[in-house]
Amino acid sequence: MEFHANEGKNVEIEVNGKVYLRHAIKTRFVKQGEDYIEIFKEYVMPLYEEGDIVSCSEKIIALCQNRVVKREDIKIGFWAKFLSKFASHPDTGVGVGETIKMQYAINKVGLLKVLWASFASAVTKLFGKKGVFYEIVGQEVSGLDGFYDHIWSEYRDIGIENPENPSQVCNEIKEKLGISCMIVDANDLGQELLGISDDIAGREEELLGIIKDNPAGQGREQTPIILIREKISN
Repeated sequence: MEFHANEGKNVEIEVNGKVYLRHAIKTRFVKQGEDYIEIFKEYVMPLYEEGDIVSCSEKIIALCQNRVVKREDIKIGFWAKFLSKFASHPDTGVGVGETIKMQYAINKVGLLKVLWASFASAVTKLFGKKGVFYEIVGQEVSGLDGFYDHIWSEYRDIGIENPENPSQVCNEIKEKLGISCMIVDANDLGQELLGISDDIAGREEELLGIIKDNPAGQGREQTPIILIREKISN
């Protein structure tokens, strides 16, 4: 097969002395409530070979699991409006600089924890350290996507939470389809491994290295699934 990379990305990457090929799999726009097993059957199975590994965006798994919150269900209060004024505005998606995500954080972990996280973040920023707010409030808050429409209008009024039991999802995909896979939260600033099938556990650092340049892209590429294959020299 011919491997395809998104614009600005490379097909090949070298990690730990090995060269890997990455193929960006273009899919339809995945909607809430779809079946991720059927998506893998349709888009991955025709290409997959034994020994391959698949990297999948957490967003499409979460959508399939209906891990969605609606803008209309989040009532924004005083503290969210006040605290969001002092937060940063990342280019990679909605952050707590937006009142709706600050309110989401308050709803999820409580006002006291958010106040402590805001204070600690303000202090540590004076010393050049960033990201402390999300370290304190945790992955459940930091992983929320959506509530913006600069890429997809469909995400304007919904927030997409982290998938539930991502490693269990990976193992289900492996059991039913024979596909070794990982679920990642990735953008051009960093990558986080959320789940991994048991057969490739222990290779987390290597696998993150293979996708360190975010081969899935961050715009309208519509390539949430990356097929990874080790290049064998002749």
